[in-house]
Order: sequence, then C-alpha cells, then structure tokens
Amino acid sequence: MTPVIETHGLTKAFGGTRALAGVDLQAERGRVLALLGPNGAGKTTIVRVLSTLLRPDGGRASICGYDVVTDAVQVRQLIALTGQYASVDDELTGTENMIMISRLLGFSRSEARARSRRMLERFDLAEAAGRAVKTYSGGMRRRLDLGASLLGNPEVVFLDEPTTGLDPRARLQMWDTVRGVVAAGATVLLTTQYLDEADELADHIAVIDHGEVVASGTPDELKARTGTQTLAVRAVDPGLTPRVSAAVAEIAGVRPDVREDSGLVMATVSDPAMAAAVVRRLDDEGITAAELTLRLPSLDEVFLTLTGHRAEDDTTDGRAA
Repeated sequence: MTPVIETHGLTKAFGGTRALAGVDLQAERGRVLALLGPNGAGKTTIVRVLSTLLRPDGGRASICGYDVVTDAVQVRQLIALTGQYASVDDELTGTENMIMISRLLGFSRSEARARSRRMLERFDLAEAAGRAVKTYSGGMRRRLDLGASLLGNPEVVFLDEPTTGLDPRARLQMWDTVRGVVAAGATVLLTTQYLDEADELADHIAVIDHGEVVASGTPDELKARTGTQTLAVRAVDPGLTPRVSAAVAEIAGVRPDVREDSGLVMATVSDPAMAAAVVRRLDDEGITAAELTLRLPSLDEVFLTLTGHRAEDDTTDGRAA
C-alpha cells in the first residue's frame, strides 16, 4: 500500500542555515504522524514543503502518490493546513467565516450554509456561531480554524503546533478534536514540541533535531530505545525516605532522584529484577512501601537521551521551526 505521506532525502536551506538535511518520512492512511522536536528543529519547514508552500532544495515528497512539486495543484485539493495561529477573520461571526470558506471552496449557498452548520455543531461552537470571532477564547478560535480547514473533506490534515498558547482545558479539547478528525478517516501530520501531546495522539513519532530524523517509531518503541526503566518508591512513613533512597542507590548503582515534597524516590534501572530486589531490601529493613512502580521512560527522557537536550530547547534559526 502506498503511504499517504512520503518523503525521501528532503533537504532545504535558508542562506547558510540548513533547515532540512535529508528527511525520510512515511504516514499511513487514517493515522497520526507526529513530528516531535524543539523550535528550530525543522518541523514547520517540513509542513511547508508538504503543503506546497515551499519548494525543497533536494529529495522528493508526495501526498497520496502526487509529487508536491510537479503535482502541486492535485496535492492542494487533498490537504488542509492549520497553523500555530488561527487564520479566521476576527470581525466575522463563526457562521460567516464558515460560509465564506465554503463558498471559496466552490459550494453553493445552500450547501455552504448546511456544511457550516454541521461543522459548528461538530466542533461544539453552535452556541457561539452568531458571535464575532474576536469574542472567542483561544481554544474556540483554534477549533473554528480547524473546522474551517475540514470543510472540503481533506484526506490529509497538517496541524502545525495546534495547541501552542492554549490553556490546559483548551489543549484537552483540541486533543479530542484531533481524535475525531482521525476517526472520520483523515490522515494527520502533527508537529509539536510537547512530549505529552505526541504520546497521547500519535500512532508514529519522528523525532526531529537540527533538520534530521534522529529516531522514529511508536511511542512505546521509542521509550524502549533507551534500554532503561524508571523505578519509583515511596515509603508510608516519610521519615524513612533517606533509608529508602540509600537502599535504591545501593541496588540500582545510581544516585536516585528524591522528591522532598512527596518522599518519592526515583532511579533509572536497566534490569527489571532490581524492583524485586528493592522490595526484599525494604522488607528486611521493616519499611512498608506506599508506592512502588516500574515504568517505561517518558518521551521527555527519551528525547534527552536521543538528542542530548530537552524538546523545548531552541536549536537553530526560527525559520526552520
């Protein structure tokens, strides 16, 4: 089966700044591919190339089998792009924005009204449909922008850091919206610098750093790449935390991280059997554990291992974001 999104050896430079350095990507139909990386890593440049807004210097890219350079017209008929900032008109109402875009897409007046009404209901904006967009919250504006981009039933949706600047509640609402877009059959390419967002939404993640794909796989596959797990232990008696820390340090062979506020002792371990050894040691010392867990590393820990820095660090020229 031909991938819906595919790139091979994609390169792009802005003056002396190398934005993309041979990017290979694939996304299957009805899936979410997340491009995970800090500002300046090259994520937005990839989206601009795939959405025909920017010509690559080298390599090739296709959407549903159409080349983004030679078949740009066909590609534009298949995609929708929602950027970091809502592009709707502040002075128009939600309904007026939707109708205007529907008409620009070639729908009749009656069909434009019908599509607008359905989309506003779908994105929980029906009650605010008659209000000017300038009165909307950031989350409402972002949902309206995404809804407008879906009026033409695109096969591929590009979401370029769609939750940037949103409060936690609006972020969760946007996540639910993205899940709904995928459930309706679209393929989504999501760029983000939020590790939890990629973990929640993505079927496949490509870690982007300095214009290169440094790792790719499912969230669990990437977590397994570090070869370690995190052991977390907390005693019922907070006063015994120093003894728990000493026991974990001796067994794991590393200095654990101790959260003074909660008494949680955490250490990376390469052998899951160390958890059982800690249990035995605590039992020998008469220490009762209120919590003892062994988990895969977080994506934040994986990113740090793969790149040597955290995902929110700036790395290159902002034009390659």
